[in-house]
Amino acid sequence: MQLTQYTDYSLRTLIYLAINEDGATIATIADYYGISKNHLVKVANHLARLGYLSTNRGRSGGLKLQGDPDDINIGKVVSQVEPNFYLVECFNIEKNTCPITPVCKLSGVLGKAHKEFMNVLNEYTLTDLIRNKEEILAIPGVNSLN
Repeated sequence: MQLTQYTDYSLRTLIYLAINEDGATIATIADYYGISKNHLVKVANHLARLGYLSTNRGRSGGLKLQGDPDDINIGKVVSQVEPNFYLVECFNIEKNTCPITPVCKLSGVLGKAHKEFMNVLNEYTLTDLIRNKEEILAIPGVNSLN
């Protein structure tokens, strides 16, 4: 299973904001992770539309986690931000050209693997991902308040 960069950035943003409870700017998060500010703007806007973040513009603006990290299910986030789970061509009915699809067992095996993957993600919340908050905060630059 491979998640898109977009999903990776979404999860990293949520982790950062769960640790920095007072919030942070897009620029701060982008600089910390070494990722594109423009790309992170799209991610943040999407997460805000989904209700995970609140956004404020202006001089004292920025991003804040909306709600309790214990209520943010990782599997749900991934399923909402990951555009598709086309592990192989035959998962995309519109673009499938594989001639053995009608008799192939691969899609069933991969479908089962995907289901198990999502079941594992559904067992975790954002709180689980920041249980080692002290270790994360010990990494230079993580706490935007320093």
